Amino acid sequence: MKLTALAVLAAAHLNVFGAASLAEVLPRFDRTARYQFAGSDQLAFQIGEGAPADLFVAASPKYPQELYAKHRCSKPVTFATNTVVLVLPRANPARIRSVYDLRRDGIKLVVGAKGVPIGDYTRRLLANLGLTSVLSNVVSEEDDVKLVVAKVALGEADAGFVYRTDVKPVGNRVLRIALPRAAQPTVEYQACVPTASKHKAGARAYLRRLLGPTGRARLREAGFGLP
Repeated sequence: MKLTALAVLAAAHLNVFGAASLAEVLPRFDRTARYQFAGSDQLAFQIGEGAPADLFVAASPKYPQELYAKHRCSKPVTFATNTVVLVLPRANPARIRSVYDLRRDGIKLVVGAKGVPIGDYTRRLLANLGLTSVLSNVVSEEDDVKLVVAKVALGEADAGFVYRTDVKPVGNRVLRIALPRAAQPTVEYQACVPTASKHKAGARAYLRRLLGPTGRARLREAGFGLP
């Protein structure tokens, strides 16, 4: 008897390696999988070292494409988009009103580290705005976007760059400042099935559902854009 996609997923017990910014939405989309969330660069390194991942869901095309070029995963597909925003502690002790206020001396800025998708997107956005000088105010570079969010929400920094979708879970503790659309980098999420996966049928079924109506609805509810 032919198994449905849901039955395939349930039987597979998939190990899904996902970008930290997907930590809220993916478990709501499918509760049967086992999830490991971290920076996409860290996850790609682990997969390259043989970690037992059945699906790699990244916040950037860079790492899935690198694995694909090395024949370590299937051809990556884009399944979502996002935008970068500036967040502040709700009390806003630094009295920041726009991204240009980050040029002031004494501002404590937290960003993603280089190589982490949010870190690379942040640096691209600042370059587009002619504001790379504000990186001199960086007091911390984090390994994934959730750590940036946490430091700002806890008041350990005056501002940080995160994805729009990261604001909702901490909306009562941060303020969001939108950034000029023309300066926005292209933020694309891509997924692929690692070559070493022992549950490729289940992983492909998961990916089909993520690209289908159910996945698109969950992503849209969480604030992601759709390709």
